[in-house]
Amino acid sequence: MSHDSELPPALRFDNQFCFPLYSAANAVVRAYRPYLDPLDLTYLQYIVMMVLWEKDGISVGELGDKLHLDSGTLTPLLKRLEAKGLLQRHVSARDERVKLLHLTKEGKALSQQAKDIPLQVLCDTGAGAEQLNQLKQQCEVLLQRLEKA
Repeated sequence: MSHDSELPPALRFDNQFCFPLYSAANAVVRAYRPYLDPLDLTYLQYIVMMVLWEKDGISVGELGDKLHLDSGTLTPLLKRLEAKGLLQRHVSARDERVKLLHLTKEGKALSQQAKDIPLQVLCDTGAGAEQLNQLKQQCEVLLQRLEKA
């Protein structure tokens, strides 16, 4: 027996924004997989590497803040990247509580193998760069609002 008429609109599945957002995020991660598998990287490892390619020597704390990841998620991820020989973790000379991340020669070289991935995934989406940039900005605003809530 259906209780559709008794269900408030806020509880109707088709009225939810969260599920399409969740599903789209999962689809994006799946879209990256064929390009990242040959590099032996997961999507999250790839994102970490992108940050390090841009700013080698970043602290673990800064990386966590930038990626909105806690140390419980980040630490095992960094250990796996270190085991692959892509980065090294060092204690900061200024503050022994701070761990700094440095790319290895192999980690730096991997950027050349990955350089075409963003454009390939952009093409796979069938969307234009401007449309995806607007979506990115909307997601950033939503994230900021939710972090303040």
